[in-house]
Amino acid sequence: MSRLAERLPSEDSFRSELRSPTVAARVGLWLGVCFTVCFLTGLVSHYAQNVDHPVPFPASPSWGYRVTQGLHVVTGTAAVPLLLVKLWTVFPRLFARPGRGVRALAVTALERASILALVGSAVFLLVTGLMNSAQWYPWAFSFRSTHYAVAWVAIGSLVVHVAVKLPVIRAALGADVDDTTLDRSRTDRPRTDGPGTDRPTERSGGLSRRGLLRTTWAAAGLAVLATAGSTVPLLRTVSVLAVRTGDGPQGLPVNRSAAAAQVTSDDVGDSFRLTVAHGSRTVELAREDLLAMTQHTVDLPIACVEGWSADATWTGVRVADLLALVEAPADSDLRVTSLQRAGAFGTTALQASFAEDDRTLLALQLNGETLSLDHGFPCRIIAPNRPGVLQTKWVTSLEVLA
Repeated sequence: MSRLAERLPSEDSFRSELRSPTVAARVGLWLGVCFTVCFLTGLVSHYAQNVDHPVPFPASPSWGYRVTQGLHVVTGTAAVPLLLVKLWTVFPRLFARPGRGVRALAVTALERASILALVGSAVFLLVTGLMNSAQWYPWAFSFRSTHYAVAWVAIGSLVVHVAVKLPVIRAALGADVDDTTLDRSRTDRPRTDGPGTDRPTERSGGLSRRGLLRTTWAAAGLAVLATAGSTVPLLRTVSVLAVRTGDGPQGLPVNRSAAAAQVTSDDVGDSFRLTVAHGSRTVELAREDLLAMTQHTVDLPIACVEGWSADATWTGVRVADLLALVEAPADSDLRVTSLQRAGAFGTTALQASFAEDDRTLLALQLNGETLSLDHGFPCRIIAPNRPGVLQTKWVTSLEVLA
């Protein structure tokens, strides 16, 4: 064991002056901010997608979900370079020798277990989150439920880590970034190279601590700029890595096409009927019947959980007007059923707060044109401040829930 310990690197094998508590604390501060914002906006998204809560997600402002999901993806993207630099600066601590005694060993083991949980969950969240934004799912587990569970592990580990390291963090943030007081002093370092051979710390390629921080901020800023165009239309021309631009049928991107949902032109032909049901009252409407009803036009953004969003003009029949046909109460929740045969959210719930909102439509047109098949022809739900996965396409029935 002693020979193995001699062959392993020690904390003193890493002599760059950039690996300092003053650098790690500053990067960690902004990484913590990004993770906190990402966590809170993730909770908002999870709440919005689970419609069985006693307090429904609000229908106003109409752009609320768009902003929170945009922030979620932007801060998650910014966290990638911040996490890489943070891990690089503290990497030597992995090889720090634990103190002597059972108590010291136990404290070291607990600290490293919490760090393992924090680093593992953080890497998992960022990697799978970026894959979700790109709609690439090389796994069999549920992204949403797993991402949600691991997020709690990450935030819990982060709280424990900050609590343990708070004295060091406060001292490092209060000191000048070039201050070496908090660095391991020469006298504290075991001499592995023999007496008188203690080597000086080295500067990484002439880069100063301030230079490393500026480079880190720039990398985080570029990462945000390269992806934020999915949410901010003004940045689309420079966001080269944005997974969704404004392109798509009728000027709107498509997440799940009709082919992916296994909806065919035969399903939406002349025989199509929309069923509106409330108890024993049932009304069947052809698309021509829907067009004959009073049409309303609203400007509403559509915002998807992957972070992209876009403005659009929708025209159709108010859901409240359809419910009036079957004399449904004003505070009715609905079950919305799609023609889709593949994919999640084929059946969704539309809470009363959305159903009775005048901006909630069974849309028949998009940007002045008849809905394309990929956008939900013959009719689809569009409601304010609602996740895109719940804006059901190819709607075939609206059923009032008891």
